[in-house]
Amino acid sequence: MRNLSSMDTDVVVVGGGAVGLAIAAEVARGGRQVALIERHGGFGYETSSHNSGVIHAGIYYPTGSLKHELCIEGNALLYAWCEAHGVRAHRTGKLIIAVDDDERAALDEVAERARENGVPGIERIDDVKRLREMEPEVRCVEALFSATTGVLDQAAYMASLAQSLSTHSGWIALKHTVMAAERAGGGFALRVLEPEGDEMSLTCSVLVNSGGLGAPTIAATLGYPLDGGKGVPVMRQSVNKGRYYDIVTAEKARAIRRLIYPVPEHAKGGLGVHITIDIDGGASRPRHRMARRGCSARLSRRRRATGGVSRGRQSLPAIPR
Repeated sequence: MRNLSSMDTDVVVVGGGAVGLAIAAEVARGGRQVALIERHGGFGYETSSHNSGVIHAGIYYPTGSLKHELCIEGNALLYAWCEAHGVRAHRTGKLIIAVDDDERAALDEVAERARENGVPGIERIDDVKRLREMEPEVRCVEALFSATTGVLDQAAYMASLAQSLSTHSGWIALKHTVMAAERAGGGFALRVLEPEGDEMSLTCSVLVNSGGLGAPTIAATLGYPLDGGKGVPVMRQSVNKGRYYDIVTAEKARAIRRLIYPVPEHAKGGLGVHITIDIDGGASRPRHRMARRGCSARLSRRRRATGGVSRGRQSLPAIPR
């Protein structure tokens, strides 16, 4: 194992979306040196901002799968983080509805999966009058209510993670693109494209690949078979495109109080057409919301000459040797 003293930093996290920021912040809180590299000019410009901001409860996932277990645990942790860091999060609740008698069997399957997964706050409601009181504008014969489903402010959440990373002496380099990675001396050597078009090298003991849509490319440069193999999971991505439409008028947006989902259409690769409420209470989602908060550092090959990493006009301390 190559000693940390011969590396530029201990841990490099590639990708400044919600996953990369959360990993980097957690690792930095544990006392390790962390540098986060993001190719865009802000956090979460891709998948982390192009979604409905829903905090899921863990209802649909196969029982015992990582998605199931991490969603159940993550649901509670996410609300706790938001409360502790002043990030807006609302436990709106969600109704999964059967619009007619033909859909009751599908609702039975969802309810059974929720029971098997141990999802808290699940209630089956077949009282049509009560359902009308809960959501006057929704027509259904039965529904499954999830009390722990909610929504959060994605931009503020990512900003809070970036702030935590910076507080614990982490480096954030925006507009830096990882072009290639290879194993070197018990660690990793990265070739990074700087904002001005120059290239630099960066070495680390641990490399975390959370590059979102670009993650398979990074994995391939390290020699991982994208279709999986012995001891290696499938890393090739399959894209499931979603379309988002805004309910424009405030009056119509306020007609819905909770998230409304149909029974899932797993055969079609999704959860069907559903209505979500954003953090401001409107039944809409911005088509292009970007997180611009937080701080950034500029990694430069000149850091070895100047003894530091530059952030604007301010020089950050050199990585300890």
